[in-house]
Amino acid sequence: MRDAYHEELDSLTDKLVEMTRLVRSAISRATTALLDSDLQLAESVISRDEEVNAIFADIESSIFELMARQQPVAVDLRMVITALRMGTDLERMGDLAVHVAKVARLRHPESAIPAEVRSTIVEMGQIAENLITKTGSCIASRDVDSALELEQDDDAMDRLHRRLFRNILSKDWEHGVEPAIDITLIGRYYERYADHAVRVAADVVYLVTGSRPS
Repeated sequence: MRDAYHEELDSLTDKLVEMTRLVRSAISRATTALLDSDLQLAESVISRDEEVNAIFADIESSIFELMARQQPVAVDLRMVITALRMGTDLERMGDLAVHVAKVARLRHPESAIPAEVRSTIVEMGQIAENLITKTGSCIASRDVDSALELEQDDDAMDRLHRRLFRNILSKDWEHGVEPAIDITLIGRYYERYADHAVRVAADVVYLVTGSRPS
């Protein structure tokens, strides 16, 4: 009975890692759709978000059943609590990738990204992918040191986010209000995506150590 119980706990980790894989793919494809004005790719990001939602629903169901049947304590209780928190953040990351894809769809066949901010969006997409890849590794390995590094990794995303605002507010900005709003929203989506990755990493630290990073 206890072996089956711990298999269920291990299954939560597997499902969370699978969610990181899916939301990494989603932000990668959403970024490409945005930069290339690829309507088909944008639609695929939007439609496949149901896969992320389904895994999260499965995690929720498993956790509620474990709580009711097994009444976990100590480390096991931390596992189910953090799994729920991680799943919530990862599900939100999938939603943020969808938001990026919806901007690409809205502006199709035109590009939502003016030339002067294109390189910044490319970098934001790369950082987002790197963050979630590292997050997935941290969940699988419970590597506290790597989890703590994500806070510093997120600083690069924050710098790019500020750079976008400087571009929009520059006197040389000549694209008008609508593109400025698009870029403001897109920058926010990437910045929030990174923040959720950092929160998941903080939960890994809590799971292993019993305390949260300062």
